[in-house]
Amino acid sequence: MTIELPLDHEAIKELLPHRYPFLMVDRITEFKEGEYLKGYKNVSGNEEFFNGHFPGKAIMPGVMITEALAQISATLGFLTTGNRAKDGYLYLFAGIDKVRFKRQVVPGDQLILESTLITSRRGIFKFETKATVDGKICCSAEILCAERKA
Repeated sequence: MTIELPLDHEAIKELLPHRYPFLMVDRITEFKEGEYLKGYKNVSGNEEFFNGHFPGKAIMPGVMITEALAQISATLGFLTTGNRAKDGYLYLFAGIDKVRFKRQVVPGDQLILESTLITSRRGIFKFETKATVDGKICCSAEILCAERKA
C-alpha cells in the first residue's frame, strides 16, 4: 500500500477509532508496509492526566505511554491489512511483555513512537515497540493486539 507521508492528525483519525482525549498519536512520519511505523505525540501540559499525575510535578503515566505504543502498533496493523475502524475493525490490546521504563516523559517533550511487526497469525499481531525523547529510550515493550471485526 502506498501512502503519502507524513500522515497528519485527521488522516490518523481515519485509521484509528480513538478520539480526544484518548488519541495518543499526532503524526506518522515513516512507514514500511508489514514491517515498521514511526510517528510521534507532542506532550502538552494541557493533557487531562497531568491534573492528577502529579500536581506540582507533571509526569506522563506509564500506562499512557504504553497506550501510545499500542495505538502506533494498531496504525501499523491497519495500514498493513487495509482494514479500517470505520469499516468495523478494531485492534484490541491483547497483551504486553518485556515492558521497561527508562526515563520520565514531561510536558514539552516530543514522544517518538516506533513499532516493528514481529509476527502476524490469524488476526493476532505481535509488535516490538519503543518510545523515545531526544534519542533516549523512555519505554520499550512487546505488544500483542488482536484485530477483530466489531
